[in-house]
Amino acid sequence: MGVKKKLIRGLAQWSWLIPSLIGVLIFFLIPFGVVVYYSVLDNPILSNFVGLENFKKLFQNTAFLRAAKNTGIFTAIAVPLSVVLSLAMAFGLNSRIPGKSWIRSCFLCPLMVPIASVVLVWQVIFHYHGTLNQIIALFGAEPVDWLKTEWSYTVLTVMFLWKTLGYNMILFMSAIAGIPGDLLEVAELEGASELYQFWHIKLRYLSPTILFVTILSIISSFKMFREVYLLTGDYPYESMYLLQHFMNNTFKSLDYQKLSSAAVLLALVMVIIIGILYLIERKYGEDVEE
Repeated sequence: MGVKKKLIRGLAQWSWLIPSLIGVLIFFLIPFGVVVYYSVLDNPILSNFVGLENFKKLFQNTAFLRAAKNTGIFTAIAVPLSVVLSLAMAFGLNSRIPGKSWIRSCFLCPLMVPIASVVLVWQVIFHYHGTLNQIIALFGAEPVDWLKTEWSYTVLTVMFLWKTLGYNMILFMSAIAGIPGDLLEVAELEGASELYQFWHIKLRYLSPTILFVTILSIISSFKMFREVYLLTGDYPYESMYLLQHFMNNTFKSLDYQKLSSAAVLLALVMVIIIGILYLIERKYGEDVEE
């Protein structure tokens, strides 16, 4: 009778998961399988198997190499900045300062503003005849074409930070509230310095949240195409040409093999990066309860 109850309970639990599993299968696994299938064919009509030939051609494509380089550099700079700054802001707001609720609300405002409205504001600010150039002209500086020079990379990074810092900060503040206060009190009584408490206690308890926030920030960095596209169109300045631009333009030209190969490579890179982050977090936080 006990085995029968366990079986019924297991079937009931799986029955709740079936709708989600079907959704994942239909909208994620099957489409990704189709993408992998197209990446090893010469074209979708003849469907001749060519193995890794499409990937070799991809690495010989100048536009793809430029987009991959720009995306990699942007992610390597913007994501650590977002994680570190939001963590610092969370610790700052966790202390007793006046107006904490008002400050939190201000940092969450970017989440409530539509992307099109945000882009319109940034166009007004960073246009050649925009607000920022008018301000620096008051100090005798020459105007800068922010969106069509190397400065466009800085604009992209600042926009990313403006959009992600508030949400990441709230996640860190919730995690900081979960750090055992008695453990910190014992460490303080034992003579542990603030730096020691931060590095050996607080960061270890925050490591799962740091991992989560880092993954979210990486995903957000790959979604910056929307903002850049609305700012500059299909072909922005060279330093703002990202992988999403390459894929979007490739899709418009109906080059499914090139598009599929790029998507598979991007997925593999993401899996490797997330796997490395998981290993680091597991190694760093494995003895957190000791």
